[in-house]
Amino acid sequence: MTQFPDVDVIVATRDRPELLRSAISSILASRYPGSIRVMVVYDQSAPVVALQDDVGLGVDADRRAVTVLTNGRTPGLAGARNSGLLAAEAELVAFCDDDDSWLPDKLDAQIAALHQTPTAEFICCGIEVEYDGDTHPRVLAQTSVNLTDLIRDRLPELHPSTFLMKRKAVIDGFGLVEEAIPGSYGEDYEFLLRAARSHAIVHVPQVGVRVLWSKGSYFTARWATIRSALVWLLERYPEFTDVPAGQARVMGQIAFATAADRQRRAGALWALRALKRRPAEPRGYLALGVAAGLLSPNWVLRQLHKTGRGL
Repeated sequence: MTQFPDVDVIVATRDRPELLRSAISSILASRYPGSIRVMVVYDQSAPVVALQDDVGLGVDADRRAVTVLTNGRTPGLAGARNSGLLAAEAELVAFCDDDDSWLPDKLDAQIAALHQTPTAEFICCGIEVEYDGDTHPRVLAQTSVNLTDLIRDRLPELHPSTFLMKRKAVIDGFGLVEEAIPGSYGEDYEFLLRAARSHAIVHVPQVGVRVLWSKGSYFTARWATIRSALVWLLERYPEFTDVPAGQARVMGQIAFATAADRQRRAGALWALRALKRRPAEPRGYLALGVAAGLLSPNWVLRQLHKTGRGL
C-alpha cells in the first residue's frame, strides 16, 4: 500500500440536499494529503449531476473530486452503497451517511493505523452523536474488534460513516452489503459481522465523525420491517446461540419492535425469551412495558437518544 492511497467515499442519498452538501464539504475538507473522490449515489430520487461541478464545494481538481451516480441495484441503502462499491476504483473505499460529517483528521488517523497493521482490511473510529443540541462522544477503548465482540454487543461506536476498507477485501473477500435484509435495516451491522469473520476490525480510539440524530418518527412506521430484519439476522448467524448476552440483546430488540407494532402478546413472548437467555437484559423489560401499554416506544427512544444511545 502506498503512503497516501487514493480513497473513494460512497455517500448514498435521498432527498436531503442541504445535509448532503454539508457531508460532502466535510469529506473534501479532510487534511489527508492523498486523493479523495466523493461518490454520491442517488437512491430513488433524481440525481443532481451539476453537484460534481459545483465550485461552491471547494473541490481541488488535483486531489479532490465529486462523482454523481444513481442506484442501479436493489432500491434502498444497501443497493445504493453497492452501486458505489462496484463503481469505485480506489485502493480504499469508505462510507459516509448523507447527514453526517467527517472531522478533518479522521482519514489521516485511520490510514496511519492501517500502515501500523498492514494486514487489516477494515478500520473504524469513534463518533460523537449530536441530538437536540447536545453532543455525546462514543469511542471504544479497544483497538481491535473480533466477531465474538460484535456478537456480544452491537458496538454502535462502529458507525458506518467511520467505515474505511480495502476495496479488494470487499469485492474479492467478505462481499458487498447484503441487499436481502428487509428494508436494509441493520445492514451495516451485518456487514461488520461478515467483515469480522474474515479479519479482526481495527478501531482508532478517537472521534472522527459527527453523527446527527434528528427528532423524527424513529421508524414508527417501520416496526414490522425492523422485526423482520432482526429475525433474519438471528437465523443467519448461528454464532448468537453461543453468546447468551448477544442473543438476548437481539431478542429484546425484536420484542420491543413487535410490541411497538401493537402485537403486544407476541412482543411479550419475545421479551420473555430474551430474559430467559439473560435475566438482566434491559430491552426485555422495556419491551414488556410497551407490551403492557405502560411505556410509549417513541418516549423510550427519545430518552435513550438524549444520552447518545439507541435501542
